[in-house]
Amino acid sequence: MTNPRILLLPGWQNSGAGHWQTLWEQQPGFERVQQNDWWWPRRGDWMIRLEEALLADTRPAVLVAHSLGCHLVVAWAAHSQHRARVAAALLVAPPDLARADLPPQIQAWAPGRPGALQVALQGALPFSSTVVLSDNDPFCGFARGKQMAADWGSETVSLGPAGHINAASGLGDWPAGLGLLGSLMQRAGRPTGQAPGPRDTPAPPAAVASNSGR
Repeated sequence: MTNPRILLLPGWQNSGAGHWQTLWEQQPGFERVQQNDWWWPRRGDWMIRLEEALLADTRPAVLVAHSLGCHLVVAWAAHSQHRARVAAALLVAPPDLARADLPPQIQAWAPGRPGALQVALQGALPFSSTVVLSDNDPFCGFARGKQMAADWGSETVSLGPAGHINAASGLGDWPAGLGLLGSLMQRAGRPTGQAPGPRDTPAPPAAVASNSGR
């Protein structure tokens, strides 16, 4: 893959100081997709903003999503006619939108909820993807996270007990996450017909060691 754009997609309330996405943004080649409203996210508006960001440049894009941003990627992929603009997606800590205690600000994202925009992905994501999960994510059980990854056709990586894989997890700039991103980009650039790696793998030892589990 030559000179891809790397688009950072934070979740609800954005990614603040100390979050690995914010620290990655400081590196060349990383760009945050800004949303008009981080506190009351409208899924349709977020999808349009992602579409605009992708159409603004003809280079292939790699999406790096956290939390609700993962569901943005899936919803966009189910709707857009420009899916070929995306080469790969790293999906970190997707929340379980079927939870009964879902905050009111994001209930419209939940399938089957009144007022929800019904956008269903038919089959796997049409690009290479890796879902990164934690054993003790307060917003998604591990089994549910693995099921979502399977539905999306994604490789699954477990970090062990790492919370919501955010600033509170003590990751710093999460160098092991950059390693996962590099591996994903290599997989996305593999010639057609070359065998992929295993679809369900543990994180590299460095990825587990870098998590404090706070």
